[in-house]
Amino acid sequence: MTTFDARPQAVIGSRPPGWLSSILLDGHAGACDAVFPFHQRTALEPACVATARKFVDQTLGSWGVLEFAFDAQLVVSELVTNAMRHGGGAVQLRLLSYQTQLACVVTDHSRSVPMASTADVYAEFGRGLRLIDALCSTWGWVSPGGARKQVWAILAC
Repeated sequence: MTTFDARPQAVIGSRPPGWLSSILLDGHAGACDAVFPFHQRTALEPACVATARKFVDQTLGSWGVLEFAFDAQLVVSELVTNAMRHGGGAVQLRLLSYQTQLACVVTDHSRSVPMASTADVYAEFGRGLRLIDALCSTWGWVSPGGARKQVWAILAC
């Protein structure tokens, strides 16, 4: 039988850490910063999740931190899938590394608030944000303006 962590979702919607906030909200560049733009015609196709995972592998390999690729791929898969299902499609995936943290940021076409579901053990869907919460030290979202939002998650490396 599978059990799930039922911690309260206190960090959802919180402001990103200072280093990430300065990049996402203030437009500063990150030292290790890689961006993958999704093509508008394929942003709603399931294949874009596999493309995002491949981008994670290539980027983390070039940064020399491939040992974190599995967790990062899982987090990115969930974020991109949520963007496809609930956000009108993924616009871009951004990976940022700062000291011992790796941020995965997915921009989508919606300002709707991501909400962790109360899916039971037998549900087919609805555990993605709970999985992200379990793998990441923190996560949340920002709406920097316009009709888009950025959902971010930070893995401790």
